[in-house]
This record gives sequence, C-alpha cells and structure tokens, in this order.
Amino acid sequence: MFAAVCCAAPVSNAISAYVALRTGLRDAGAITEGGSAADIPARMLTAYKRAVQQVGQYRPTCRGMRWPVLAGIAKVESNHAIGHSIAANGDIRPRIYGVLLNGSGAGGNTTVVADSDGGRWDGAADGERAVGPFQFLPSTWASTGEDANSDGRADPHNADDAALGAAVYLCGSGRDLAKRSQLRTAVLQYNRSGAYVANVLDWIDHYTAAAKAPDLKNVPGKVRAAIEAALSQRGVPYSWGGGNAGGPSYGLCCSPSGSSGAGIRGFDCSGLTVYAFAKAGIRLPRTAAAQSQVGRRIPAGLGVNALKPGDLVFFADVPGRDSTIYHVGIYLGDGQMVNAPRPHTVVRLDPVTTMSGYAGGARLL
Repeated sequence: MFAAVCCAAPVSNAISAYVALRTGLRDAGAITEGGSAADIPARMLTAYKRAVQQVGQYRPTCRGMRWPVLAGIAKVESNHAIGHSIAANGDIRPRIYGVLLNGSGAGGNTTVVADSDGGRWDGAADGERAVGPFQFLPSTWASTGEDANSDGRADPHNADDAALGAAVYLCGSGRDLAKRSQLRTAVLQYNRSGAYVANVLDWIDHYTAAAKAPDLKNVPGKVRAAIEAALSQRGVPYSWGGGNAGGPSYGLCCSPSGSSGAGIRGFDCSGLTVYAFAKAGIRLPRTAAAQSQVGRRIPAGLGVNALKPGDLVFFADVPGRDSTIYHVGIYLGDGQMVNAPRPHTVVRLDPVTTMSGYAGGARLL
C-alpha cells in the first residue's frame, strides 16, 4: 500500500492546552482558493497587517514583526476565527472561549487557574479560560492588551485589538523576530511546548512563502500551465493517496504516521504533481520516487539555484539514493515550491527548505 503514494515525515499538530477549538484543516468549506493566504479571512488578515504597522508605537525597539508571525499564532490558536462573524470594526461573534482551566483534564488542561477578571472577558467568574482569536488568558491580557481601533477599550474579542496585543506580547522588551532564535523564543513564551513551537513556526514559514506571489510572466506556456494548475489547488486538504490527473480524490489508509486519507478528498504530494502536469499534457507515474526518473535529472549537488520554475523538486531519506525519495513538489523560483507537505495540512507555497533531504530535481519541459 505504501508504494502507491508519497509521504512526508510526520509533524505534530499540537495546539495550546488553553484552546478549546481544534485547528484542523478538514473544514473544506471554510477554505477558499487563490490569494496569497488562502485560508485566512480577509478581515483577519487586515488585522494582522494593521498590528504590524502599529506595534512600533508600543515596542519601538522590536524588529522583524511580520503578518505571517501573527498568522502562524492565530492559525494554531483559533484557525483565524473561521466559523465566527467578524464585523467591520473587528468585533468577533460569537466570542471564542477556551476550556475552563479547573484541572478537569477537559481540552488538555490539568492546572487550576484562578479567576482574574470576574468573568468580564471569559464569561466565567469561577475560574479562568483563554479568550479571543489569539487565546489570551484574561490575566495576560490585563498587562498586554491594547486598543488598536481607538474605540476606547482593549478587547481580546476584537480582531484588531487581539492582533496588536499578540504583536506586543511577542515583541517582549524588544526582540528581533527576523532572527530565528529570537522568533523561537517568542513563540515558546506563548506556549511552553516544543511541539507547539514547531507547529507555529511551520505555519509562519508557510505564510511567509505565500506572501510572495510568483511572477510567471516569463515562464513558457506549458510550464506555466502546470504551475497554474498546482497553484489553483492551494487550500485543498492533504489526503494520503489522494489526487490524480482529474483532480482531488479520496485517498487511502494509512500513512507511516497512521493518518488515513480515505475520508479526505484532496492530494498527497505526488498526486498533486500528477494533476498539475496532466494539465500541461504530461503523464507522470504515481509515486515521487518514480517521478524522479522522468525528464532530465538535476543533481542535488548543483544546489537549488540550478532549478527553474516548473521543475519537480525531490526529497529523500538518503540523498543520492533515488529509491529513498519520499516527497516531491513543484519549483516556483526564489527558493519556493508548490507543496502538499503532510497530513493535516493543505496544498500551499513553502520554502524548499521546509522539507528535509533535498535530492535535486527533474526538468520535464
């Protein structure tokens, strides 16, 4: 069964212990295709960008704050408030509440946290629960919250206020978030879990890549057709064994990490490449390893700079041994690729460095 599809090494889909909402990507109805950040509601993206513009007023020595940093946190904490209405002024209804932190074990909480706000923000006077799209504890919000939309109050249930509060909190006393080590420290402050940090950083990398729209104006017609076909599927869920020349399909059970694609209509990595190149008139074999034997091989030793837009890009458990290739993407240029990375993600733009074991590429056109 495993030989029929490609896979990627499993990455934890952990979320904060303070979050009640699960952040899986299987709500296909909440995902729209196109744009630079297909799974972010427009009003939330506006809030993230406004926060970046405003944070210097509150943390003038902070450097490197970007909207993908805020998007990575909000993705894991509340899935960008998808399923809630976001008013023009940023108010989110119904409000987003985490589980009551009373040590019951519900939602993963095992620690009792005493009430700090009399229920003002979390609606619970007998305990504490996280609130809003960035899942602030009221006690943290009391020292971090800011009034981003100038309506006279700092409200964690308002998209603008919450995003600015998160930016202030992540900046700390003046971090440089362009430095990976300081970005990691900031995310760890948000939730002291290595799995959480890895998950958020993965989404930050995704949104950073997605923010750079590829320039296809000088790309030849058939190559452009393949790339545009792949890009049109952004936001479609990953499905182990899913995808064919006709488009997304239900997948198979089970990936090496135990994830089943049988109930998910989407693509795995090689299913996406089969579909994209079918639009350019090229029929590819189904697995990543077999696809590496098609076209002109580009050795890994030449580096990523040897790749051109439209090239297949491969990753192997043992680089240099094509039989161990486990993953394939479609190169876009500027170090980016169209990628169906792993279970519990979607088709998206990623840096080539997202996957481990770079194994070169193949030029089909």
